[in-house]
Amino acid sequence: MAGAIALLAALTAGIAFPAGAAAGEPTGQDAPKVDLVLDVSGSMRAKDIDGRSRMAAAKQAFNEVLDATPEEVQLGIRTLGANYPGDDRKEGCKDTAQLYPVGPLDRTEAKTAVATLVPTGWTPIGPALLKAADDLDGGDGSKRIVLISDGEDTCAPLDPCEVAREIAARGIGLTIDTLGLVPNAKLSRQLSCIAEATGGTYTSVEHQDELTDRVNELVDRAAEPVVTPVATEGAGSCDKAPVLTSGLYTDREEFGQQRWYRVEVLAGQELRASVSVAADRAVRPDHGLLVRAVTVHDREIVRGEATGNGRTDVVSTGLRYPKPELEDDDSGKPAAETVCLGVTTSFSADAGVKTTPGLPLELTVDVVDGPDDASDVASFGLGRGWWLLGALVVTGFLAGLVWGWLSRWRVAVWRTN
Repeated sequence: MAGAIALLAALTAGIAFPAGAAAGEPTGQDAPKVDLVLDVSGSMRAKDIDGRSRMAAAKQAFNEVLDATPEEVQLGIRTLGANYPGDDRKEGCKDTAQLYPVGPLDRTEAKTAVATLVPTGWTPIGPALLKAADDLDGGDGSKRIVLISDGEDTCAPLDPCEVAREIAARGIGLTIDTLGLVPNAKLSRQLSCIAEATGGTYTSVEHQDELTDRVNELVDRAAEPVVTPVATEGAGSCDKAPVLTSGLYTDREEFGQQRWYRVEVLAGQELRASVSVAADRAVRPDHGLLVRAVTVHDREIVRGEATGNGRTDVVSTGLRYPKPELEDDDSGKPAAETVCLGVTTSFSADAGVKTTPGLPLELTVDVVDGPDDASDVASFGLGRGWWLLGALVVTGFLAGLVWGWLSRWRVAVWRTN
């Protein structure tokens, strides 16, 4: 598992999409913008996150995130439910304010503002999202709202899911990611719906370090070039699978289903692929993800696999395959190979949980020039690696002889004395 995660991180860090790639383009050269939207309603007083109140955990997470925010990111903070303590619903549903404006970050000033927050009022998620979208207006850099809440919206009929769809329909390239603090099923459904409307992610959080890590990750992601995923539909067999080029793709996969995709890899090139599947509904804790690269004759080349235990909402894995530099005997040109990528999931759910539509799947494909000598990749396995194995055997044999001779000599000296 650790190896798969490390490989996925390496693949993600090394992916470079060519200009004009079918899977999307950067949004522009303007500074990326992030608006952190924090629920400060009365329920944030609950002390169920590592023995501390939800508000205390959020404050600590924000302080650590502010310290780690990249210099190029323009960051702001908006609150909901922070100012109106009364019972007038109409007034409570107006209670959203910009705590720190989106722009170049003064870490000390932002931390001072966060320190003043006290759990107070209602939970107007819909109105807060509309205002947050206005906070991010202007420029063509990436825009991201990170909503952190411990309760569902209390201002219906302004449905926050409909608000998110309205924001998406504006075509301003804004993504909403949501985090639920110690969520119940109803909150999880609402926050998942909000995130899904704009292509964002939903994460449930029960520990302070999880909150810090996830918000940090989302802020860092805003600084990366934005790539728009391309919707595709995997097939039940390789011969009917869509042919993919380098890019980012989305699909949906039913519980226990296997989906196939095809990639053409030339001799001397390296295929890198990573897959993430999000549990956007209640699933049983133990689940797994397997991605296999096989030939058209169903011979496995390499695989990556990962398991989940229910602590996170996403399970990811990856693989890489360097095709050796060979020539086609007939044409003298580098020989191409069709590699079949098979993605299999082993999710299950309790009765009553819908299995359709399938779980959201994100597939990254990158075909790049391979290492100067592709055989070096395998030099610690079979093939040329046998010389290393032989050298280790000989070294071990000689070391054993020397150690045995020294031991006998020491015994002889001891007996003499």
